[in-house]
Amino acid sequence: ALVLLLFKIHSASFLSLLVLCFFNTVAAMVRMDVSALRYMSKDDLRTLQAIEQGMKNHDLVPVELIGSIAALKHGGSFKCISNLLRNKLVRHDRKKYDGYALNYLGYDYLAFNTLSKRGVLKGMGRQIGVGKESDVFIALDESEERQLVVKLHRLGRTSFRKIREKRDYFEHRRSAGWLYLSRLSATKEFAFMKCLREAGFPVPEPIDQNRHCVVMSLVDGYPLTQIRELRNPGKVFAKLMELHIRLAQCGLVHCDFNEFNVIINDDEELTLIDFPQMVSVSHPDAAHYFSRDVECLRLFFERRFNYIPAGVPSLADCSERIMDLDKAVAASGFTHEDLRTLDQAMDEYRRRDPGAEGDAAAGGDDEEEDEEEDE
Repeated sequence: ALVLLLFKIHSASFLSLLVLCFFNTVAAMVRMDVSALRYMSKDDLRTLQAIEQGMKNHDLVPVELIGSIAALKHGGSFKCISNLLRNKLVRHDRKKYDGYALNYLGYDYLAFNTLSKRGVLKGMGRQIGVGKESDVFIALDESEERQLVVKLHRLGRTSFRKIREKRDYFEHRRSAGWLYLSRLSATKEFAFMKCLREAGFPVPEPIDQNRHCVVMSLVDGYPLTQIRELRNPGKVFAKLMELHIRLAQCGLVHCDFNEFNVIINDDEELTLIDFPQMVSVSHPDAAHYFSRDVECLRLFFERRFNYIPAGVPSLADCSERIMDLDKAVAASGFTHEDLRTLDQAMDEYRRRDPGAEGDAAAGGDDEEEDEEEDE
């Protein structure tokens, strides 16, 4: 009887824990709160922009420099800084000197403000995805009739935490840190998506990009990782390999081509997403990344759909060159210097264990520790 009682108590505790975890997950997948943006004054935004500008050369921007850049009358920047701090758009530190730094929420607001002024976004909706390097939200366009996808790049959490400790990727922009790399990542993804779309690849329609934020069309379908059964897994796998080969023949390797970054609809039509890690076939490790992508999908299809292909392609099988999209990206505004800076930072990340995808929550404890250190 005692054992049975303890078992019931343990079961109840375990059930309570499951319910708590469920509601925590639901609470995390909520709307992006941009209500404060509606009530921010021009001086508040001007001060936020001043902190962003000051971070080009400072880890923490001194109060005097913020006031000088914002150029507000009668010391108005002090009141604005207080408003920004209350809305958690900036971080305050006075260990070495009294200074402020932009955080990701503040960076979000600056991007949303610019995209709203351009007539791209009207409102933000619920979160539909979270990853190791990004958050994804539903949004409304200016007409409020079309749903869009807003992807916010978040380099610097989980898998990227240790990169800056190993190498100096930031050169003279080191103080900008992860915000700078996130902007480069978003710029690269938008440039690649635009070139791929124009070349006829099945990718979302790129709408606009500002800072670390990419706006694209909403794709009708589900991530392949959520699919439990396919009518014809062999045909779907063959389509994926054809896309992979065609990318290589156009001069590109995806580097993260797996079940998490493929959208499939009810007709089993495919859409590729997530392009910040793409490299040229001329990259020294291109053959390795190509084979790793193939192996990820091969293992997934074997385990999930019990499908084993007769053979798989290698980069050597893609010698025929259709076009040079790797060169076209450079012509689109994403310069060789930007590509080199981001590629160096991404190199450590690309070499990670590919089986650890879709697990952003795993780094939560370390993120909290990082935040405590920052404070």
